[in-house]
Amino acid sequence: MEEYRADRYKTEGIGSRNPERYMILVLSLLLAALVTWFVMWRSGMAAEGRMQEHLAEEVLRFHILANSDSEEDQTLKLTVRDGILDFLEGEMPETLDVRETVRWIRRHADELEDVGREIVSKEGYDYPVHAAVTTCWFPDRTYGDMTFPAGNYEALRIELGDAKGHNWWCVLYPSLCFLDAANAVVPEEGKQKLQNVLTEKEYAQITTETDFRIKWYFLERGKDKKQ
Repeated sequence: MEEYRADRYKTEGIGSRNPERYMILVLSLLLAALVTWFVMWRSGMAAEGRMQEHLAEEVLRFHILANSDSEEDQTLKLTVRDGILDFLEGEMPETLDVRETVRWIRRHADELEDVGREIVSKEGYDYPVHAAVTTCWFPDRTYGDMTFPAGNYEALRIELGDAKGHNWWCVLYPSLCFLDAANAVVPEEGKQKLQNVLTEKEYAQITTETDFRIKWYFLERGKDKKQ
């Protein structure tokens, strides 16, 4: 009998001997793990928020909204985009920092609207064009091997007509604008500008491995003009 009790004691374990105590232990471990995960999650979110706010101070994005989602309006949006970027390439000094870039664009907002209206009219439409530097919310967005977290960013915003169609955006400063994400390369110059103003940890956070390759619009358009 004693031998039977000893064997039973070995096989039943803690849970069989004291199920209430066992459940309390399991629940305590689960609660501790949950609290640890929550604290780490909150800490990570706070760090990402601070990084996004700092990043937003160092970049200027470009945001253009089509009149509607019709094929014609979407095509017009891209045509206006090209014209606006061509104008900026030819007229805006290359030596400006992000704050100077914002001020320059604000001073030339009327000219940007004129460029947009001229293209819209040439394409056979009479949509109004509105250009302004404003703060916009952007979702997460990957540009080549750089991922910009969601948040509010200052942007050159171009609205065509009712501005109810799908939009297009890029990073205007530093120059990371692209046309075709499948046939492009992020310029080292643009990366270097960000690396100079971000901490090493912040820069590492926005740099990711990806199969996308970003087209540096200004560089490619410059090549096309020389040919």
